[in-house]
Amino acid sequence: MRIFAEHALLPDGWQANVAVAVAKGNISRIEINAQPESDDVRVPALLPALSNLHSHTFQRGMAGMTEVRGMSRDSFWTWREVMYRFINHLTPSQIEAIAAMAFVEMQETGFAAVAEFHYVHHQSGAIHYANIAELSERIFAAATITGVGLTHLPVLYAFGGAGEKPLEGGQQRFGNDADSYEALHAAILASAKAMPEDTTIGFAPHSLRAVNPRLLKTLAATHGQGPVHIHIAEQTREVDDISAWLGARPVEWLMDNLPVDERWCLIHATHMSDTETNRMAKSGAVVGLCPITEANLGDGIFNGRDYLAASGSFGIGTDSNVRISLPQELSVLEYSQRLRDRERNVLVNGPGSTGANIYRLAAKGGAQALGRNCGEIAVGKLADLVALRTDHPALCALKPEQFLDGWLFAAPDGVVSDVWSAGRHRVQGGRHVKRDVVVGAYHKAMRDLASRL
Repeated sequence: MRIFAEHALLPDGWQANVAVAVAKGNISRIEINAQPESDDVRVPALLPALSNLHSHTFQRGMAGMTEVRGMSRDSFWTWREVMYRFINHLTPSQIEAIAAMAFVEMQETGFAAVAEFHYVHHQSGAIHYANIAELSERIFAAATITGVGLTHLPVLYAFGGAGEKPLEGGQQRFGNDADSYEALHAAILASAKAMPEDTTIGFAPHSLRAVNPRLLKTLAATHGQGPVHIHIAEQTREVDDISAWLGARPVEWLMDNLPVDERWCLIHATHMSDTETNRMAKSGAVVGLCPITEANLGDGIFNGRDYLAASGSFGIGTDSNVRISLPQELSVLEYSQRLRDRERNVLVNGPGSTGANIYRLAAKGGAQALGRNCGEIAVGKLADLVALRTDHPALCALKPEQFLDGWLFAAPDGVVSDVWSAGRHRVQGGRHVKRDVVVGAYHKAMRDLASRL
């Protein structure tokens, strides 16, 4: 397959008339100042596609169900109780249908791959399925039909809160001790052998409050390869609880006690001290930011200015999937900094395009977080690519170096025309090739679910 782009964003900037050859899912050749050929896939503007570094797909099914204020003050913690009640009703087939719908929407908005932070492992009441990997295999099935690139992160969730509190209610569907987690992880690895070669399996302790130091250190040493993802410092109450229990703030404790390096992705890291911010940036790890979810849950504002000034790496994720939109994740990130600092164009060091800067950084950080050989249009990289419609009213008056600013800050949905995930051409003409099948299954699943909620 060959893609001919009128403009393409290469590592050294925008180039005109670029031909990108793809073989076995990888970029095999790039030609600048090329001529189009009759069987080319022709696009106006081609970019490296981003990886979505943090997703709980099942939560897409409850989008719109939590925007009602109760009698008391609403917060992340009250939202979590609603989520626990919702999850108790989910069947394996519904989890698969919701995941497939979320994956379709992710690709249609420009993501080529996703890290699924998967913590629903069992039936209600902590009853194990006959196949311990049943629900992970449902995620695999959703990834297979949609063709999204997948980094699957089976989550270790041993306790219900800081200080080894017991699991309660909906949390029981998540729970594993060290032995059952290792059995789960081994079963997932075996199932993953049937997945495409670009599939990766990682390790994900849910959070410091859901494990204990002994368990985390033991299993982190056991899982010495592949991505490691963990929720960290999302809420001020979480920071207070961990500080009271472990005697240090969450990021501080993690840095002092684990070999945090390029394999690690710290999700949210919303509340860090100046010292933690610098240590995190210098560790080589990636901060996983999910700006739409962080705003929806009232988490707080990440200290992006100081983190980027310290050369920290970041990527973006859709987390709760309440609104799946790649450009909105990045624009909300930048706008949160503007609202806090009361100035414009914050997340760019020195002169230059804000959109281009945060997009490139998110492409690099997302690729690192997923353990995925992507993030730029270069020979040998996976063909994770996204094409934009430059004739769209939001882009038609812009020069190539302004395309990203137009897409991220000015355009509605509908600018993405094509997406390739490891060369799999899954979005064509702005629409996922399996959309109708996936939407049909999703509608059935949600009708069945709604009858029991």
